[in-house]
Amino acid sequence: MSASLTPPFRAEHIGSFLRPPELLAIRADKKAQKASDEEVRRAEDEAIKQVIELQLDLGLLSITDGEFRRHAYSDSFTVDVFSGVKIGATSDQNWIYSDTQGLKTSARVPIVIDKLEWLGPTNVENYKFVAKHCRRGIPKVTLPGPCYIHFRSGRNNISEEVYPNLDLFWNDLVDAYIQEIKALYDVGCRYIQLDETSIAKLGDPKIREGLSKRGDEWEDLLKVYIDVINEIVRGSPKELAIGVHLCRGNKGGSWQASTGYDDVAVKLFRELNVQFYFLEYDSPRAGSFEPLREVPENKSIILGLVSTKSSNLETFDHLRQRIELAGKYIDIEKVGVSPQCGFASLDTGNPISYADQVSKIKLVIDFTQEIWGNSISINA
Repeated sequence: MSASLTPPFRAEHIGSFLRPPELLAIRADKKAQKASDEEVRRAEDEAIKQVIELQLDLGLLSITDGEFRRHAYSDSFTVDVFSGVKIGATSDQNWIYSDTQGLKTSARVPIVIDKLEWLGPTNVENYKFVAKHCRRGIPKVTLPGPCYIHFRSGRNNISEEVYPNLDLFWNDLVDAYIQEIKALYDVGCRYIQLDETSIAKLGDPKIREGLSKRGDEWEDLLKVYIDVINEIVRGSPKELAIGVHLCRGNKGGSWQASTGYDDVAVKLFRELNVQFYFLEYDSPRAGSFEPLREVPENKSIILGLVSTKSSNLETFDHLRQRIELAGKYIDIEKVGVSPQCGFASLDTGNPISYADQVSKIKLVIDFTQEIWGNSISINA
């Protein structure tokens, strides 16, 4: 990895893109037993080549497969890896998603019924495909954060017969992540983004109430979750760039939590041993920039200032004002910009168009060039 292409970049994106209608159609045919696995894979390959070209044409330097082989962002390292995990749902009001229209939807719940065993790499072939067709920039692999299963499930949905002690559960999970990351590193991967959707939600009173009802206290979980991520980082190759993306939920334009980073900032920025963070900051639900005063000088922040939940296109003036506000608390030379989340954390996508998606990525790139000029990599 050359010094000039050291992640993170001034202009970033979170990973997922809107699926082409043709890909969704053949997936539906597969579900109806009208298409084979091979036909689906060929359709995925073609769609991924096109989304790679889109990213390259726009000028992005972190290149993903758009998460086109997944139904949901979490599928690449939960049920796809661990046969001991099945997915249920809950209508518990503490965990539901909401959108701007007040529509409520249920949340998925991982249920651990057997030992979490790493049976071999899940993402290696997918990485190799992107690397083969990525003529510029750096392929980035996005993995769901390791705390996803526990945050959604709690002790009651993790078999006590299989895991009488939760330390055993965490040990197996950490080991699986380390092995997956090592397998990716061995084939050339140097950039991984952990989509940790749990920590940013811990400040929401609704989420805290739900945790307390099941016997968890948010302060305890914050420490556990940071320790778990640190164990994974400690066991990963040192030359690997690992960033953490924090999110409050992104389900077809809906969200699960509304809270700032205030209560988690000290531990998040000072005790979590990653060098950069992707922070959702596109709406008042994310709170103020004041928690950024806790970011150490040796760490970088990607500000998710552009919404993937709305088709409204932000303006240069709006983004400039946001950067100026953030600059009161953090040196903007340690800052980049991105959309606040992916465009399609679920394969059905967010309520925006393909043109909206392109315009928002182009805005991020044009804006960062205006603010930082030729400084394309924050840590170069």
